[in-house]
Amino acid sequence: MPPACPITPEMSDTPLIPASPADDDSAAAVESLAPLEARDPIALFEAWLREALKTEPNDANAMALATVDADGLPNSRMVLLKGVDANGFVFFTNTMSAKGRELAGAPRAALTFHWKSLRRSVRLRGDVAPVSAVEADSYFATRARAAQIGAWASDQSAEMPDRLALERRVAEVALKFGLGRIPRPPHWSGYRVSPRTIEFWRNRPFRLHERLVFERAGEGWTTRRLYP
Repeated sequence: MPPACPITPEMSDTPLIPASPADDDSAAAVESLAPLEARDPIALFEAWLREALKTEPNDANAMALATVDADGLPNSRMVLLKGVDANGFVFFTNTMSAKGRELAGAPRAALTFHWKSLRRSVRLRGDVAPVSAVEADSYFATRARAAQIGAWASDQSAEMPDRLALERRVAEVALKFGLGRIPRPPHWSGYRVSPRTIEFWRNRPFRLHERLVFERAGEGWTTRRLYP
């Protein structure tokens, strides 16, 4: 067994887990905000995302996607939101990947957005359905050419013997299509999560956070507030 890695003074002086905020820290961390309004949740989400686009250092549209496998064991990974409207939240991926196979077996998912710069998060759960071929084609055409090649070259989630295997695939695909248009692969498409519930969370001092939940009710929504 190899010897344990020694802890240097510099390492030991820095706690791995930050201490809980003091009273003064919590009070100063959040500005005075009016209570969240029970309005259309999609419009509220879009407003929050616009704010996050101004303050998040990377990928304000990143979200954790949770699915379950055939044994009911959950999986979670980060994906990018590529569309949102009254019909749901859209992302794109390889349909033969782990997430694609899991969604084929259990077409339901949960999404979580966390914007650290704003001290806010949104989480939702709902049913999942594939987007139309027209939607998938339209989005694929906007991707960078290298990303289009990568969609053909990668057997996402499958075991890869070595890095050179992927690089060879990339070279083969690039040679195949040359300078011509690269069509969307048949195994690459999008999914739309149609939320049954959406919860908005906003940080408040002393852990007295705000939680506003919207639940689908026919064509509209009901709302309720939760204890933090």
